[in-house]
Amino acid sequence: MEKSQEITAYVLCGGKSVRMQAEKGLVLYRGKPFIRWIIEAIMPITSNIILVTSNGDYSLVGLPMIEDSYEDKGPVGGIYTALKHSKTVRNLILSCDIPKITTELLRNLCDESEEIEASVTFLCDAKNDYPLIGVYNKSALQTFADAISSNKLKLCPLVNMISHQKICINSDQKSLVQNINSKAELQSLNLLDL
Repeated sequence: MEKSQEITAYVLCGGKSVRMQAEKGLVLYRGKPFIRWIIEAIMPITSNIILVTSNGDYSLVGLPMIEDSYEDKGPVGGIYTALKHSKTVRNLILSCDIPKITTELLRNLCDESEEIEASVTFLCDAKNDYPLIGVYNKSALQTFADAISSNKLKLCPLVNMISHQKICINSDQKSLVQNINSKAELQSLNLLDL
């Protein structure tokens, strides 16, 4: 399949990284920063990749970076920034703490997002939703603007309130979408790979 220029990928590299005590996207996993694993998974789908961050350390990956439009508004603010910046209708939005994500999973998500007209298409499993592994339609911009102005910054209730579709992953794929938020989680991830 050819790369799609009809989708822009944004990796949200904000966040306080309190539990990790280090910039999450730059934490090493198997010798490479998380951000590189994520970029490598995106590249076969689109080369139009932008990082949402104000941290200049991410310049090591050589991709365009944009700063959050609003500070301290969490993922809702990051998604708003991405949608406002985007020139494409569909936008792949990912967090920076999912180093095991695969091209196959992302391609399936992108393909499914083309099938149904929804403001957002995101992954889920039997228990959890993963709205930070999703395709967001530019039409959702106003919803995110309104959420910020009313300080409603919880992402799951917001995406469940607008038109959405969930793509369920199987139990074998669950490790691919795991957020690595702490040193303990990173250690257990490294141990699993031994």
